[in-house]
Amino acid sequence: MALLCAIGVLLSFIEFPLLPGVTWLKYDASAMPAMVCGFAYGPAGGLAVGVVGAVIHGILMADFTGALMNILVVVGFVAPAALVYGRVRTFRGALAGLALGVVGVVAMAVVGNLLLTPSWLGVPLDAVVALIVPVLIPFNLAKGVINAVLTLVVYKSVSNLITPRKDQVKGR
Repeated sequence: MALLCAIGVLLSFIEFPLLPGVTWLKYDASAMPAMVCGFAYGPAGGLAVGVVGAVIHGILMADFTGALMNILVVVGFVAPAALVYGRVRTFRGALAGLALGVVGVVAMAVVGNLLLTPSWLGVPLDAVVALIVPVLIPFNLAKGVINAVLTLVVYKSVSNLITPRKDQVKGR
């Protein structure tokens, strides 16, 4: 889990904008290690990796609001997906969990922006509301889908390395 935390922190510094003209919203793959940990060790492990990574990045960049938003998004992404995959440990269970996680990313990002952006950043609430449909939902949807695809690719290749021996699955 510590290695996944470190990877998440490193990935948080590799960021780029997804939507043209909206350069202040940047994608980074730091939620993917948290989801890999959530799939391997359960929701608590995944949330721990995601929260620790977000806090470390927030401290290093002196960005309290960004760290809080990242924590909200990680909770929305990891918790539902890891819970579903923990009950149905198949490829379909992973897909269903990740789809639910993508919905959670969008929901938590919208709620977080409505609560945090006006109060801490001083942006008027009506300006935030005006950005929900054209900017916030597409950005977070794309972010969630990219993290979900990365999780599927990475988890399958490292699952038997990080999962306890008794829980390893042979074949698919």
